[in-house]
Amino acid sequence: MSLLEFCRWLQYSGPLHAMRDSPIFFPIVATIHLMGLALIGGSVLVVDLRMLGWALPGQSVASLAQDAERWLLRGLGVMITTGILLFMCFATKYYYLTFFWVKMGALVAVIIFTWSVRRRVAMAGEADVRPITRKLVALVSIVLWTTVAVGGRYIGFP
Repeated sequence: MSLLEFCRWLQYSGPLHAMRDSPIFFPIVATIHLMGLALIGGSVLVVDLRMLGWALPGQSVASLAQDAERWLLRGLGVMITTGILLFMCFATKYYYLTFFWVKMGALVAVIIFTWSVRRRVAMAGEADVRPITRKLVALVSIVLWTTVAVGGRYIGFP
């Protein structure tokens, strides 16, 4: 079975047909998906802006990153769960959308980057990481997460 055949099967299965035709299911799931985006955006931005030196100068990056991490995980859990449901409703349409594949590529890249490079830099002591390294990591993080968000925006309104 090819990926396209799987997408067709998924989209046209009985339960998905009922969910897609419901007047409230898709809007509710999309709204929850956006709430997850807000959780991720807030938890990522507060740490990245601190690493750039643009916010919360009295807070250490490590303690801020540790506090924000649980919200990032919650937001990611919400977004992945609801994102799968949203994908399943229109899997064949998304299969053909370039922005969907850009978003998925950026999502994989940012998850790997966040849990390896960014986490290590953010959790390190202030003296253990050069300021330029922190700033570069924060900028890469912001660009990758923005790519995911913009890709998602263009999936919904191509």
